[in-house]
Amino acid sequence: MIPVSGNNKPKQKMMKESIATPIEELFEKAGEYGKTSIELLKLKAIDKSASVITSLAVKSVLLIVVAMFILSISIGLAIWTGEMLGRSYYGFFVMAGFYALVTIVLYLFRDQWIKKPVNESLIKKILQ
Repeated sequence: MIPVSGNNKPKQKMMKESIATPIEELFEKAGEYGKTSIELLKLKAIDKSASVITSLAVKSVLLIVVAMFILSISIGLAIWTGEMLGRSYYGFFVMAGFYALVTIVLYLFRDQWIKKPVNESLIKKILQ
């Protein structure tokens, strides 16, 4: 026979505390993991956004410089062509016709030459 005493309550309390402590630690660690994962996703999103924006900014500056170069060359060619044709404004008409032709060709092939490469470039930059 085992004597029954009133001291079982502290033992039960200790068992509950020992079981509750690992479970509480597990929940705490899971919470910390969740917070860390969210923070990591935020930082990755910021990094990708900064990378894409920087890339677009660099390409925009280069586009402006190239546009200024092409504008200068176009004016020079228009004046030179006008002198060759006898009237200076003829050269500007020729250059305008050339740019109209370039615009029509670019419009016809815009998906293949502009839209698709730009989309692929942005997607590649985002997924890097």
